[in-house]
Amino acid sequence: MTVKLNHTIVAARDARATADFLVDVFGFRPAVRADPFLCVETDNEVTLDVLATAEEIAPQHYAFLVSEEDFDRIFGRVRDRGLTYWADPFRHRAGEINTNDGGRGVYFDDPNGHRLEIITVPYGG
Repeated sequence: MTVKLNHTIVAARDARATADFLVDVFGFRPAVRADPFLCVETDNEVTLDVLATAEEIAPQHYAFLVSEEDFDRIFGRVRDRGLTYWADPFRHRAGEINTNDGGRGVYFDDPNGHRLEIITVPYGG
């Protein structure tokens, strides 16, 4: 049996702004509308289905495994936007990246407070 994650819903105050943020920061292809969602596809064919809501948004965590080169590009976009970033999920090490498991990693927030993470090596090495 093969089980793969296909999509997840990302709650947003402004679906277009959130989809554009994901596309711009990560370098994904433009979002595709599939009402009521704006679907942003990752490179492994998982979609982040952005859904506008007026409800309170409970922040979620989304981690992305990237190459060293992609880390540099994405992290550069994070810094260019002036986003605050942390080396840890508890937000104790602001302005730092981590070197966990022999790779690099950093956390930053999307416009809705969802915590995004880029890592170059999966946890556990």
